[in-house]
Amino acid sequence: MIDPRLLREEPDRVRAAQAKRGLSDEVVDRAISADAARRSAIAEFERLRAEQKTLGKQIPQAQGEEKAALLEQTKDLAARVKTAEAAQTEAEEVWRATLMEIPNVAADEAPAGGEEDYRVIETVGTKPEFDFEPRDHVELGRMLGAIDLERGAKVSGSRFYFLTGIGAQLELALVNMAMDQARNAGFTQMIAPSLVKPRAMEGTGFLGQAADDVYRIEGQDLYLVGTSEVPLAAYHSDEILEIGSLPLRYAAFSPCFRKEAGSHGKDTRGIFRVHWFDKVEMFVYTTVEESFAEHLRLLEWEKEFLGKLELHYRVIDVAAGDLGTSAQRKFDCEAWIASQGRYRELTSTSNCTDFQTRRLDTRGRAADGSVGPVATLNGTLCSTNRPIIALLETHQQADGSVKVPQALQPYLGGLDVIKPLT
Repeated sequence: MIDPRLLREEPDRVRAAQAKRGLSDEVVDRAISADAARRSAIAEFERLRAEQKTLGKQIPQAQGEEKAALLEQTKDLAARVKTAEAAQTEAEEVWRATLMEIPNVAADEAPAGGEEDYRVIETVGTKPEFDFEPRDHVELGRMLGAIDLERGAKVSGSRFYFLTGIGAQLELALVNMAMDQARNAGFTQMIAPSLVKPRAMEGTGFLGQAADDVYRIEGQDLYLVGTSEVPLAAYHSDEILEIGSLPLRYAAFSPCFRKEAGSHGKDTRGIFRVHWFDKVEMFVYTTVEESFAEHLRLLEWEKEFLGKLELHYRVIDVAAGDLGTSAQRKFDCEAWIASQGRYRELTSTSNCTDFQTRRLDTRGRAADGSVGPVATLNGTLCSTNRPIIALLETHQQADGSVKVPQALQPYLGGLDVIKPLT
C-alpha cells in the first residue's frame, strides 16, 4: 500500500506513476475522494463524541425538567454517534480498499512501458558456440535420464514433470549451493510453508493483478504460494522490529505453484514454464533509505550464483508496466538459452520499499522510540527448473554429455561430466 500522505500531497506523482505503468489514473481520483470522505466522517464522529461527553458532564448537575430534557437529548445524541461511527467505519473501508488498488509508485529510474521496453544494464560472458547441432534440454534430459515429461503429464497433467536420476541430483545440488552461498553471505536459512492465509497473499500484492495465476484451496481459505516471498513477507506481520537489528536477511527454500494464466501456447516444450518448481528465495527487511543499496546487493548475489554456473547472461532494468504490484523497481538476470536463440529470465530481484509492510503492519522502532514503516526486498537465488535448462544447453557436448561447472562439482560428489545413459 502506498503512503497515504503521498496520495494527498503529491497526487500528480501518483498519476504519473500510473501512466508509466500504462494504467489509468482514475483510481487516484477515487482514492483522493475516498480519503476526503474518510476524514470528514472521522471529524463528524469526533465532533459528536465531544458533544456527548460535554452533555454527560452536565447531567449530574441538572435537576428536574432540565435533567429530563438533557437525558432525552442524550438518547438522541447516542443514536447519532452510533450512526456516525458506522459511517466512519464504512468510509475507512472504502478508502482502504481503493488505496489497495494502487500499485507501488515505480522508481524514476525504471523505464516506462511494457514487457518489451526494458533497458539492458550489462551483458556478462560470451554466448556459447558449438561445432555441432546443439540439442535442447528436452532431448538432453531424455538422453541423460534427467527429465521425464511424459510421465509428468500422465500423472499430473501438462506443465508437470519428473526430475529423475541425475536430474534430481542436479536440483538438490543447485539448492544446496544456493543455500550455502546465502548462509555465507549472512542470510538465515529457512524452509517456508507453501500454503498461506489470504492476508499473506493480499499483503504481498498477489491477489490483485496476479490473482488469476494463484492456486486457491477450496473450502480451506488457503493459497498455494508462487514464491516464498509471500510467507517471508508475512513472517513479521503485525510486529515492530528494532531498526538497530536491520537488515534481517532470510533465504528460504519452498515448492512454488503458478497457474501460468494467460500463457496458453507459450513455452509448452520442456520445463521452462511449469505449474510447479522449487526455489531458493532471498528476502530482506531493512529501512526504506537503505533499501536502494540493498537492492543492488541482492543483484550482485544473483550474479555471483550465475557466475558459478558459468552461464552467459544479461541484466535488465524491467519496465514499469512489467513490474509486479508491489515492486518499485526490478532487475532481471536473463540467461542465454541456446535452443531458443534468446535470453530468458532466470532470476529477478525487486525493491518493494514500504508497500508490503504497510499492508501487513510491519514497522520499525528507531533509537529515539519513534515508529515508522520499513522496507522489504526479494530476490530469486535459484529457481531450479530454469538453471537446469541453462546448464544442460550451455555446457552440452557433441555426444550429449554435459560438463559440470567447477563450483557445482562438489555438490555432485565430484562429478565433472554427466554422461548419457545410452
